Amino acid sequence: MQVISQKEVVTDKVLKLIAYLPTRSLLELIEADFFKKLKDRDFIRIAFYLAQKSYQEGGCPIGALVVENKTNLIIGKGHNVLVQNNDPYGHGEVSAIKEAGRLDFSQTTIFTSLSPCDVCAALIRARQFNRLVVGDITNASDNEELLRQSGIAVDILEDPEAISLYRQYRAQKPELDIEDWKGLAEVNKK
Repeated sequence: MQVISQKEVVTDKVLKLIAYLPTRSLLELIEADFFKKLKDRDFIRIAFYLAQKSYQEGGCPIGALVVENKTNLIIGKGHNVLVQNNDPYGHGEVSAIKEAGRLDFSQTTIFTSLSPCDVCAALIRARQFNRLVVGDITNASDNEELLRQSGIAVDILEDPEAISLYRQYRAQKPELDIEDWKGLAEVNKK
């Protein structure tokens, strides 16, 4: 039974619902043509809601999703679970890529709420993504040019709420922020 038809208006409420629904259930609940209406800003909003989910769970506010270029279907979503799962590689981008599974990522775009760290940038490069869209380079940026030089199209769509949420998180939990980006060795140096 589909609850969202192609005629549904794209609102923040609908985008938040998409963020929280299991990815495998999306096509059961949402008409495929609805996804064709979604724009980059809509996918960045979904990434923001995934980041918000991580933050509410006590984790780092970073969310990501993998979208098939031809259909605009979301095939993988994830949020940072470093803290929640005690996983140093539990980054939002890694989670979304793992959920998407084994596929040709050169036919996809990865959307992330925050500029990718070195680990995530290396994974995006290694999996040969076609395109990366970032929702926040105000709080962190460094790998965009490296990814461009690797032939990946990189677009920046600063999302004010994502920027604000990460700024708040960094002020509240600076050590977790450093751990997520550089590991506990870097935290212990301070």
